[in-house]
Amino acid sequence: MPTPDAFSGFKPEAVQFLRDLAAHNDRAWFQPRKGDYERLLKEPMEELCVVLSGAFDRRDLPLDADPRRSPFRIYRDIRFSKDKSPYKTWVSASFPWSGEGRGVGGYFSLSGEGSYVGGGCWHPDAPRLAAWRRLVEAVHAALDEPGFTAAFGSVDRDSLKRVPPGYPSDHPEADLLKLKDVTFGRNLSPAEVTSPELPARIADALVASLPVLRLLTSLED
Repeated sequence: MPTPDAFSGFKPEAVQFLRDLAAHNDRAWFQPRKGDYERLLKEPMEELCVVLSGAFDRRDLPLDADPRRSPFRIYRDIRFSKDKSPYKTWVSASFPWSGEGRGVGGYFSLSGEGSYVGGGCWHPDAPRLAAWRRLVEAVHAALDEPGFTAAFGSVDRDSLKRVPPGYPSDHPEADLLKLKDVTFGRNLSPAEVTSPELPARIADALVASLPVLRLLTSLED
């Protein structure tokens, strides 16, 4: 088990492994290389979560990083998918809000095409989206926090084609009202991903997201 203060960084070979997996996404290629996957990706991701737990505590950041629960499995659920590729071509981990976060939290992803840190609330239910819309002025204030805009720019993801019923089509906050997800993020450079300082970079970015995360956790169903 890694110690709370040690993270060696993802090796460049880890990124190359994911690129190779994207080109050979089948059991015949993966199974003989499963040990490489565990050494290059699975174990460093678990190590990252352990170190992030301490980094979150030191920053009073109410997110949970757990080496057993935070990382997502590499195996895809293909039961209802036309794409029968058995493996994801990225590795990722989620860091849920401590306590009653109800789907709010942070996120980290590493792939052969790039890496990402962000968070928010993916596919909130209809009552929570309605609460988001009712609080649109407070929403705008949180999104305009200088630390958040410097780190992430703005929220993104899927949007409705039209302003939801009950709001005028020319509402000044139409873009926020049309959101179906409330997520945000920024890309991480290869140098950041392969650095022992990656946990600090992730934690610092998520500290900047606190105004938005707190707002999302406060929404009433």
